[in-house]
Amino acid sequence: MKILILNGPNLNLLGTREPEIYGSKTFEEYFSQLQFQFQKMELGYFQSNSEGDLIDKLHSSKEEGFDAVVFNAGAYTHTSIAIGDAVAGISTPVIEVHISNVMNREEFRHVSYISKHAVGVISGFGLKSYELALNSLH
Repeated sequence: MKILILNGPNLNLLGTREPEIYGSKTFEEYFSQLQFQFQKMELGYFQSNSEGDLIDKLHSSKEEGFDAVVFNAGAYTHTSIAIGDAVAGISTPVIEVHISNVMNREEFRHVSYISKHAVGVISGFGLKSYELALNSLH
């Protein structure tokens, strides 16, 4: 099984950005752990701060051979109708993930334009949210 982990804006700052919320590990460090832990899966990783790049990656996920996408769209989750439309428009299943519990944060984070089109949502387990998403794909 080939899985794309797709991260949106500011997630390139993991390890230094608000460590009390997001932890002190970089995503690259964590991704290496995931690759070791899920050796039976082929994991791909892409991060962008650009909405268009994320949409393009979603659109190309099937042709790149990905069986599913584990997607943390960051703040675009709550603001981008275009990303929600992209998730709705592809046949590749998408699992929405969040490091923090978005329902325990600012009111604007309680809205997701992705959830309605995702096969599932995992939120609030720190970086382990990605692991839980991958486990759900076994």
